[in-house]
Amino acid sequence: METFFFVFVATFAVGTALAMVLSKNTVNSALFLVLHMLSISGFYLTLNAQFLAVIQILVYAGAIMVLFLFVIMVLNMDENEEIMARVNFKQIFALVLTLVVLAQLLYIVGDYSGILPDFSQQEMIAVGTVEAIGDELFTTFLLPFEATAILLTAAVVGAMLLAQRNVNIEDE
Repeated sequence: METFFFVFVATFAVGTALAMVLSKNTVNSALFLVLHMLSISGFYLTLNAQFLAVIQILVYAGAIMVLFLFVIMVLNMDENEEIMARVNFKQIFALVLTLVVLAQLLYIVGDYSGILPDFSQQEMIAVGTVEAIGDELFTTFLLPFEATAILLTAAVVGAMLLAQRNVNIEDE
């Protein structure tokens, strides 16, 4: 079952990457990029890194792609009305719902037939969970974590000072 899931995710990743590159419409390319980022989270799931899979969806497929789509739609104001007229949201919703139900059915069949591997509680905690990542981050990698926090704070303060100086120069 794990091999089947990996092959499915890999095929989906290659397909969405090709569709993103070959699409002539910028909005469609951005939407294919969102699907590609979702397939990357599937790769994280095959590695038992559940936390990274969720972060991949929330940060990249969610926040950053919303920003990309906003910029694209602001730059293409004339084409937005045509795009919204062509998109059939009922069909998209039906496709997503079908994929979710199919994934659940495949999981049930795999669990019933004994194909899915059994993991002990200790193995699940050891790899890819929030607790394991937090334990490594705040013990083994504490110094790099704190150094990164200090550098990011300095960058934010520097950007604010530069922005304030530019505002003061324009006011004069």
